[in-house]
Amino acid sequence: MQFATKAIHIGQEPEQGTGAIIPPIYMTSTYVQEEPGRTKGYDYTRAGNPNFSNFEATLASLEHGKYATVFTSGLGAATALISNLSSGDRVVATNDLYGGTYRLFDKVLKNFGIEFHPIDTQDLNAVEAAIKSGPKYVFLESPTNPLLRISDIEAISKIAKKYGVKVVVDNTFATPFFQNPLLLGADIVLHSTTKYIGGHSDVIGGVIVSNDKKLKEKLDFARMAMGLNPSPFDTWLASRGIKTLAVRMERHAANAQGIAEFLSRHSLVTNIFYPGLPGHVNHDIAKKQMSGFSGIVSVEFALSLEQTKQLISSF
Repeated sequence: MQFATKAIHIGQEPEQGTGAIIPPIYMTSTYVQEEPGRTKGYDYTRAGNPNFSNFEATLASLEHGKYATVFTSGLGAATALISNLSSGDRVVATNDLYGGTYRLFDKVLKNFGIEFHPIDTQDLNAVEAAIKSGPKYVFLESPTNPLLRISDIEAISKIAKKYGVKVVVDNTFATPFFQNPLLLGADIVLHSTTKYIGGHSDVIGGVIVSNDKKLKEKLDFARMAMGLNPSPFDTWLASRGIKTLAVRMERHAANAQGIAEFLSRHSLVTNIFYPGLPGHVNHDIAKKQMSGFSGIVSVEFALSLEQTKQLISSF
């Protein structure tokens, strides 16, 4: 089954009671129990909901994983993952992480004794030196937000496996349509489903995908214990959005490539960051591990601050 077909059909079985082709929104907080402790699979939506399960099946399939857990947001997913660590544990991470992720590590989690060590993950020697020190996770973001730097996921995963360290990849900007970190050797994939996966700027969510059943159980527990669950409606919206992910990403990438090529020739542009351009510092790595270069283009203009504000305001 190809990507677009999986996005439409996996996790979207017709509703059994009525035959509705699209599963309904299960807007309930609690579920009837047949007897104390005996349920039909769900007891309280903070712990689980059919809409969660449906979306998780779709996401796991698209990322070539066995298990997925959905959360309130991408940061909620990261919080749940790191909640399994203990005070004194270390996380090595890409040094230009998305600002929200950096803030979570640097301003919140360090207060609980989780050590955060940002490094240049494009430098494999620096990566191996950091991994030798015994972190619990290597946390990558590739492409990064917003400078679109690319880390060699396969090479870093091979190094990490030598030392028994887990590799986490934030795959939000690439999406599973263009990149599958689990197939490159990573252990865990994280997404903000708010972005391309939801696709309509009307929902916030996150997910973690892996092939580790024990991790899945820990993440489900963290979601329930810390209240990191999304709403059934938000999850249903994201399930709707993901059905068009393939055609949207094809167009996003085509548009981004065209814009990047146009701006690369513009006299007011001093620097452009897009992995689809041959001049991008990581173009060869991007070609190796991605089937397309996604839809974000970052640009530096030769403009004053006021001119820059005017440009941004005109978008």
